[in-house]
Amino acid sequence: MNKIIASIILVIILILGINKITDIIFYVEKPEKSAYQVASISTTTITETTSASSSTGSGEIMALLASASVANGEKVFKKCAACHSIAKGKGNKIGPALFGVLGRQAGSLVDYKYSKAMIAHGKPWTFEEMNSFLTKPKDWVKGTKMSFAGLKNAKDRAAVILYMNENTNSPLPLQ
Repeated sequence: MNKIIASIILVIILILGINKITDIIFYVEKPEKSAYQVASISTTTITETTSASSSTGSGEIMALLASASVANGEKVFKKCAACHSIAKGKGNKIGPALFGVLGRQAGSLVDYKYSKAMIAHGKPWTFEEMNSFLTKPKDWVKGTKMSFAGLKNAKDRAAVILYMNENTNSPLPLQ
């Protein structure tokens, strides 16, 4: 019995010893720079995208709304229709009903269970607020349960906002 236990211990010591010796013999320093370089985006593109997505200037969104069409907004809204209804009288789906959303307080529908973050956000849905939210919802309202990645194209966002503004009893003025 002692020989079996001694041989098991010897095998364990040999395996650990060989592992340490091979680490010393075949030691490779990690390079300072990654061998695989990811092509970077130009700084101007990043700056333009950042300023467009974080801008809440009413002039920019109003200019985009002036050039947008409701028909295009209806097409783009199909991405939203999987989770939201927009027709009058339709109920909530996975997301809240969006009929009359512009001008309404964020997180204010009584028959929908919003995330705590959306309730705390509580701002009214203006053109500017909706534009910023639709750019990347999880960044605009941290903790929202809306999993949509966002609409990167500013013209698409403007078209959807115009479409949502048409689907209400009292559209916001486009001024």
